[in-house]
Amino acid sequence: MEFNAPADTNLFDTAKVVGKSTPRIDGPLKTTGTAPYAYERHDVVANQAYGYILGAAIAKGRITAMDVSQALAAPGVITVVTSPDTDVPGKSSMNNARLFGGSEVTHYHQAIACVVAETFEQARAAASLIRTQYDREKGRFDFPALAPDAPLARGRGDKPDQARLGDFDGAFAAAPVKLDATYTTPDESHAMMEPHATIAAWEGDRLTLWTSNQMVAWGKKSMGEALGIDPENIRLDSPYIGGGFGGKLFIRADVLVAALAARAAKRPVKIALQRPLIANNTTHRHATIQRIRIGADKEGKITAIAHENWSGNLNGEDGENGTYQTPILYAGANRLTSNYIATLDLPEGNAMRAPGEAPGHLALEVAMDELAEKLGLDPIELRIRNEPKTVPATPEKQFSDRNLVRCLREGADRFGWSQRKAEPGTVRDGQWLVGMGVAAGYRGAPTMKSGARIRLDGSGKVIVETDMTDIGTGSYTIIAQTAAETMGVPLDRVQVTLGDSRFPASSGSGGQWGAASSTAGVYAACVNLRRAIGEKLGFNGDEAVFADSQIRAGDRVIDLAEAGTMSADGEITFGKFKREYDVGTYAAHFAEVAVNAYTGEARIRRMLAVCDAGRILNPLSARSQVIGAMVMAAGAALMEELVVDKRFGLFVNHDLAGYEVPVHADITQQDVLFLDTLDSVISPMKAKGVGELGICGPGAAIANAIFNATGVRVREYPITLDKYFERLPVIA
Repeated sequence: MEFNAPADTNLFDTAKVVGKSTPRIDGPLKTTGTAPYAYERHDVVANQAYGYILGAAIAKGRITAMDVSQALAAPGVITVVTSPDTDVPGKSSMNNARLFGGSEVTHYHQAIACVVAETFEQARAAASLIRTQYDREKGRFDFPALAPDAPLARGRGDKPDQARLGDFDGAFAAAPVKLDATYTTPDESHAMMEPHATIAAWEGDRLTLWTSNQMVAWGKKSMGEALGIDPENIRLDSPYIGGGFGGKLFIRADVLVAALAARAAKRPVKIALQRPLIANNTTHRHATIQRIRIGADKEGKITAIAHENWSGNLNGEDGENGTYQTPILYAGANRLTSNYIATLDLPEGNAMRAPGEAPGHLALEVAMDELAEKLGLDPIELRIRNEPKTVPATPEKQFSDRNLVRCLREGADRFGWSQRKAEPGTVRDGQWLVGMGVAAGYRGAPTMKSGARIRLDGSGKVIVETDMTDIGTGSYTIIAQTAAETMGVPLDRVQVTLGDSRFPASSGSGGQWGAASSTAGVYAACVNLRRAIGEKLGFNGDEAVFADSQIRAGDRVIDLAEAGTMSADGEITFGKFKREYDVGTYAAHFAEVAVNAYTGEARIRRMLAVCDAGRILNPLSARSQVIGAMVMAAGAALMEELVVDKRFGLFVNHDLAGYEVPVHADITQQDVLFLDTLDSVISPMKAKGVGELGICGPGAAIANAIFNATGVRVREYPITLDKYFERLPVIA
């Protein structure tokens, strides 16, 4: 099925199951500890051995010698696989870092060996006996020092990643009100609960991987590239994932090394990356330096806006594009966006929840607050005055659906914005300085080709099979809702099986495309099954009504069970018509923060997100997604930072003891409001993703609230008290 025109009125517009708050059907499995996560799949294959990966002790150089004799002689050890002695035929096109193989070391904690033993403890003990010698080279670890000389990044078609519209320089120079500010964001860790983990088993030349991966089809392709084998000889199975946030979009060392170790040991091998290895061995969000210049007239209309972004990465490729939202959010005839990328010898930076937009909002939305301050204008009013009619950077392009102004106004009413005092530092509650902040949010809403298989089991039960994944986002439930709605059966008559590469390939979970794409793929498969049932039973499947486990075709009423055992595959593709639109999601984020006048401690009292993200398929799980994203945004604003040791080239706080993330007690009240608008351009479901929108803006709202509370502006994240304590208002 090709989606080649905006959706008309369809069965989802009068939905009985879709759009209703529905408890997650996988919830009981997860809360009782019976959902099978990768490392816990003890029953999928017999005789599993344990692998333990050793990471490099240098950040750049070569391995000159490796003595594994003591490790091989240790109790329980089956084999030791070493990188210098292992020929890995290829490299995944989706990884910047080489995951294993060879003597070259390009980043700290790169996998250099794997001990395979009968128990985890034996493998870990033996790994400590490996003696490695290196030829260390000087590395590039100081991103702020390297950024000024960084070249322009390469965009589409290998063109320089810079865009201009109008005459920014002239318009900015002539503007009566100007802002020129620089903001910095640090490297951040995904810090998901479940570590990267894989069980690998060979049967002849066929490889099965029970793993934790967000994009099953991508993983299958990547493993084929790395091992130099036909991807059709590889099976990935990833039904439950304990968090990913983009860190499991691509295969990492656990997957490749488990496969190599299983081949060497001649038995299945399981590996979980130990927590101290994850920050440096896998991926992280890149640090950024962002300069924003905005010129406006005295009424607050933006006449010039420039957003320049610097980041760095291994190989000088694939940076953190903090400018993504800037061409979309606010009007302004004269514009400039640029992205520069430095070459670093730090671990690979890659996708983390809302890559680009998440740190980009931390700069842009604080800059808008600063501009409002200069103008003496309410920050919400400033945003409304700069609401565009078409896409600002490409005025010929239309918005598919945009309700940002409504988000701002309804959020202001809900949050009590009228009670905010414009003069910073004037609201006190005992020893606390109290302030409110606001920020707008934008996140793109892409779609990807997605497929599924729908089966009837003979009793009228509907079975859905697709390689779509659930990273804690509620995929099982929204897919079941889609199938129940389309096939006209109760939700408890739908069984969903996910994450197996033997099933039709879906969009996977990432980029905020999963919900819109995967449900549309399930819908396409259901349409094909309805047609097949019609052909079998003698009616037009497109015109029949499927409801209450029955089919009404003309004057016939047929039980669905009469169709017997059947199946149909289906796939959704998306037509070129969508190129005429910018399809995005929007939000208004609000925060109230209290700062202790004596200690400088900042406390988030309450947060609100008002989201415009098309039809909300399951408001219950969507709310959880947004709340979780708001918590991550709070972490980025106030505490999260991978600290770089610029001498040795590593992230020193590389475990959950030293890398701080927010907990429940850090935010006492969160609320989410969905507009539940319908976007006919996105898919037949008229629904968009929302899980990444929730992280785009809340951090800036918190930063703006701290300013409103104290009168102190901090442009260097995270906003820890050492950066503002000495500037707090004098205590009366």
